[in-house]
Amino acid sequence: MKLKEIVSFFEQTASFSFQESYDNSGLQTGNPGADVSGALITLDVTEEVVDEAVREGLNLIISHHPVIFGQLKGLTGKNATERILLKAIKGDIAILSVHTNIDSVEHGVNGRICDKLGLVDRKVLAPAEGKLLKLVFFVPADHASRVREAIFHAGAGVIGDYDQCSFNVDGTGTFRASENASPYVGEKGQLHFEKEVRVETVLPSHIKNRVIAALLDNHPYEEVAWDLYTLENSWPQVGMGMTGRFEEAMEEHDFLNAVKAVFNAGCVRYTRLTGKTVQHVAVCGGSGSFLLENAISAGADAFITADFKYHQFFEADGRILVADIGHYESEQFTKELFYELVTKNFPKFAVRLSEVITNPINYI
Repeated sequence: MKLKEIVSFFEQTASFSFQESYDNSGLQTGNPGADVSGALITLDVTEEVVDEAVREGLNLIISHHPVIFGQLKGLTGKNATERILLKAIKGDIAILSVHTNIDSVEHGVNGRICDKLGLVDRKVLAPAEGKLLKLVFFVPADHASRVREAIFHAGAGVIGDYDQCSFNVDGTGTFRASENASPYVGEKGQLHFEKEVRVETVLPSHIKNRVIAALLDNHPYEEVAWDLYTLENSWPQVGMGMTGRFEEAMEEHDFLNAVKAVFNAGCVRYTRLTGKTVQHVAVCGGSGSFLLENAISAGADAFITADFKYHQFFEADGRILVADIGHYESEQFTKELFYELVTKNFPKFAVRLSEVITNPINYI
């Protein structure tokens, strides 16, 4: 198998365009055209994990957290990041990191947290904005069906649980072909009137090129009239965090104990109790304090996440119960998620879960 096949699979599963601006998801080391013999799955890449990959004969590491954050000005081995990269390159091991892009999809990190908690009625907590486009084009009436099918096949026209969504209006188009043109209909130098359909549909911005290519490849005209508009609509299926509900409400202490058990947390740091039961819950794997107001606005009784700072606990202000379970603990099931995704789609590809515990935090 080629490395680029694995990269393409994750692009289709959770587009790398979904990652946050500070992130560096994607291929960290490796030639996309190289062959890969098998993958080692880990939350973090450490020197021990690279050693494990070498020992197991696996030349691809799939991690959640990227190795490279920020600028990399040299590879001299002066810090852990550089030593990891040097060791991976020397061992001819590719590293693919799938981070905030997999956080941002319904079936990703936060969806798996909801699975573990048994939450139902799930919704994205902070839907993404500015990632949807509206496509408008004009096509002869007798070709409208073919062109619509082509752009739908390319991924346009999906709204929530519905696909092949479009709006169509009949009208009349006019054009006059020059002497250098090769018109599909009409005569050169003469104004032509053609029965056309105006078609409108929506698409995610990251598949724009694919959809436009499908439009142009299947449209009969030499010059196709089409427009793209950026939409301010949020995208309910993509974004940070999730909310869900327990089938039955529980007391706050029971909730905290259940959370500690599910995540095998060394400790749970939490705000003062609100005196209410817990049923509606917000979750965010990793550092989720930036979503506190979203969780409160969503009406959540509790918010499970990690990396809250001292003063941020005050911001809950009795409005919600915050349970900080630890960064590693909140994302530990990502390894399981990656394993299932890869083995299901590449059943003959060798995949192993790393046995290295990469959590840098210890409890006593």
